[in-house]
Amino acid sequence: MNLWWIMQKGGVLMWPLLGCSVLGLAVFLERLIRLHRALPRDRELVERVAERVLSGDLEGARRESARSGGLLGHFLYEGLSLGLADPETVERLLASAAERELSRLSRYFGLLALIGNLAPLLGLLGTVIGMIKAFQTVEALGSRVTPSALAGGIWEAMLTTAAGLSVAIPVMVGLSYLEGRLARIEQELSEAATVLLKAFRERKRHENY
Repeated sequence: MNLWWIMQKGGVLMWPLLGCSVLGLAVFLERLIRLHRALPRDRELVERVAERVLSGDLEGARRESARSGGLLGHFLYEGLSLGLADPETVERLLASAAERELSRLSRYFGLLALIGNLAPLLGLLGTVIGMIKAFQTVEALGSRVTPSALAGGIWEAMLTTAAGLSVAIPVMVGLSYLEGRLARIEQELSEAATVLLKAFRERKRHENY
């Protein structure tokens, strides 16, 4: 059985399912690449920036963040944007930056969820339509209907359900994997924020002595 034969036998709803499959794969690969690039590469960047904050070298901390680039570098640079501000202000800046970055990285997750939920419903609708046509054929043939003719109509109707599940299952697995990578990035940002805020609090404590 080739793809074209399956598409013909499955009926008109096989085309939307094929479109969902292609779109889901494209979105998954695009988000996977984006999330892979967002993962921090320089594990010691946060410590270097924190050391410069402790020593009062704000410009050095900014240069260190800007030089690194990437999501983590931009995140730290955002926290340093108001200078050696009080830790509460820095915490709000970091929270806002983290929310913005995570929202950008999770873009299209809703589309993947929609495809994962819609594909089985399209498949089920195709099966119901196919069953209606099969029983219309049975009614038209009356006593002349054969078991093979009835079975043939039913299995053709079931093709769309199988196709819908074949699209939905990989999409939902892929979405779960992407959400796991996003959670890892969120944890990295949270740990970086903790280290930077600790440096700001230590700096403020030293200034008060």
